[in-house]
Amino acid sequence: MANTGIDNNAVVKVLNKILETELAGVVRYTHYALMVFGYNRIPIVSWLHGQATESLSHANEAGELITHLDGHPSLGIGSLLETHRHDIGDILRESLDHEALALSAYNELLELVNGRHVMLEEYARRMIAKEEMHLGDVRKMLKKA
Repeated sequence: MANTGIDNNAVVKVLNKILETELAGVVRYTHYALMVFGYNRIPIVSWLHGQATESLSHANEAGELITHLDGHPSLGIGSLLETHRHDIGDILRESLDHEALALSAYNELLELVNGRHVMLEEYARRMIAKEEMHLGDVRKMLKKA
């Protein structure tokens, strides 16, 4: 692959962090969906399943970029702390923490590629926008009427 002015090893390392974080999101959101009870269960479970599906899509995209850069996708998975708190508010606050972690990794990627690799820069910006939207959605869900 032609040298584009990026540190391939550093970029692959961050992409693997993204891959692991997104795979952790798949497990986390799937688990949360199983633990929701009460009157609002159906729409919340549906939203959580959507988040799990989206995390898997994001993990696949990060993995494809890793192999595009001749890197090796990690078989690891991000942190999966079981808090045993399954109130919907607790679940949403934990989701905020997870989304903030993903946002941080995408921002780290952007810093590495900004002005040096258009495809990766556009990818990072697109994912940052998505993560910021997720954070906003979760914050709105946590607001009291």
